Order: sequence, then structure tokens, then C-alpha cells
Amino acid sequence: MTIATRTIGPWKVSAMGLGCMQLSGMSRANAPILNESDRAFGVIHAALDAGVTLLDTADIYAPSWDTFGHNETLVGAAFESWSGSPSEKAKVVIATKAGITRGAGESWGRSSTLDYLLRAVENSTTRLRVEKIQLWQHHRLDPSMVFEDQFENLLEIQSRGLVERIGVSNYNSKQLRRAIEIGGTPGQGGVVSVQHEYSPRYRHEAEVLEICEEYGIAYLPWSPLGGIRHAGRLTGGDFSAFAELGAEKGVSAFAIAISWLLHTSSRMIPIPGTTRVSSLLDDLQGVDILLSEEEISNLNSTLPESVPASDELVEQPASRNDCSFR
Repeated sequence: MTIATRTIGPWKVSAMGLGCMQLSGMSRANAPILNESDRAFGVIHAALDAGVTLLDTADIYAPSWDTFGHNETLVGAAFESWSGSPSEKAKVVIATKAGITRGAGESWGRSSTLDYLLRAVENSTTRLRVEKIQLWQHHRLDPSMVFEDQFENLLEIQSRGLVERIGVSNYNSKQLRRAIEIGGTPGQGGVVSVQHEYSPRYRHEAEVLEICEEYGIAYLPWSPLGGIRHAGRLTGGDFSAFAELGAEKGVSAFAIAISWLLHTSSRMIPIPGTTRVSSLLDDLQGVDILLSEEEISNLNSTLPESVPASDELVEQPASRNDCSFR
């Protein structure tokens, strides 16, 4: 099946991807592990059958610290078992991330040393059952390391031929501009994607999106519907305009939100997550919904103020030459 496409570096991918984190039960306390005997494979296969050609995962996505890498293993096995033809499989981009640590007793941290990231890439490659990772993204910055040292480690991994392209996640505008300055634009083999939280509820760092538009970098909003804790808000309350417009068009508020994101920027490629095929197909309807300028303006006019920025992003690394870089 063919759906509208957008660009990440050298690839054309579906205008909506699938965020696979929820399939490992990471978002809910005591959630059961979903595996090939449950519905996880069914969701991934349904996405691929529907024309989705971007799967997003990370080494940290797992139900517990001692199942680290669970989601990558699941995605790799599900993709390998998919019934798509070799030519169909060749169109799929699997993106993963590294840079967050997780140890015994759920001790969380960050590491962007070259040694750590090299081992992370090697392990991800094995779990995903690929010869080389297509899109490898820096999951979180390590506040204990100078920014440039971290980003140069990404470039070193790419130069060794371990990954095809690199992306970043949760970089602010200053950091993204510095990364482009050091590593280049997508056409120069540099940063091809940025992952940021962005949704009707959460709309911080607008300049990051502007930089993506300036340089042709793909912007992959995570939790584009508000995340598992807040997605329900789209059905009413502060975001009732999405539900009302959906009712007019015979679709859900979630499909309208996907369409709204796609209309917000041509660089946007939402990656909503779900554990149900029905929700996946519902979200995908948003790819085909055309919103008028008036409808978009009305949705924008009803958006409440964005919630405060995530505490996770407060502590930031310094730059080599500028202490005010944080």
C-alpha cells in the first residue's frame, strides 16, 4: 500500500511513522511484556502492510532494566518475519537511539563517551538483525560532557561506517545549529533528523523546527498526540476543537491532530505509538486529511498555552567556547 511520503536524508518514508516504545510496555507500571505471541507483531505488521515505512525504536525501550534492548529485539524480529517482498522491505527505515543508561534497580543516567556509544551501536545492530543501522540518533545529551565532544563521537561512529545517517534528539536550537556547523547539513552527510516532543499540548523550542525547515532536516515529533498519559485530552476540554472538527469530517480527534502536525511543517513526520491495530489505522487517516487554512487557523487559535518544558531537559552540557551555551 502506498501513502504520502516525506524525506529523511536520502530516504523517502511514509508521512507518518510508528513509534514502537509502547509495544514493550515501558510507559505503564507493571505492564505486561508484549512479544511475538501477543499483539506487538500484529501492530508492526499492520503498519507495514498499510504503507508505513518508518519504525522508531531505542535501546532503552524495555519493561525493566534487565530487559534492556527489548524493543529493538522485538522490532528486528517483527520486521524480519513480515511478509513484505524484498523490494517492499528495502523501502523501510528503522531508526534507533542511544545515549541513556539504565542499570540495576532502575538506575538511570546518560553517557555519550565514544566507548559507550560504540558498544551501543554494535548491540543495537545485533538486536535489530541488520548489517548496518540506517538512522541512528543521539537520544539524550550527557550534561557531564562538553557538547562538541559528544556530537563529534556521533560523527566518528558514522565515519567508521557503523551507521548510515545520524540524527539527534532533544537538542535545543543553539545545540542544533552547532551540530550543523560541525557536521553539516543532510546534503553534506550531517544531521538528517531531530526528535523532539511536540503536540497540541506541548510546543516548545519552535526555533528547532524553523532550523529543520531551513536546512531540510526531518522533524520527528514524539508523543505527537500527547503521549500515553495525555492523549485522551484531545477528545475534549482545552482541545475540543480537534474533536469537533473530527466529528464534522467523520474521523477522530487523533486523526485531526496528525493532519494538523503535517500541515504545521513539511518537515514533520509524526511517530505516534500504540498497542492496537485499530488505533494505528485511525491515526493513519490523518495523513490523507486536507485541512483548509481556515480550519488550521481555527485549531491554532484554540490551543491553550503549552505546558512547562520537561524537567529532563533542564540540565544541559556546556560548549567548549561558550558557558552561556546551555
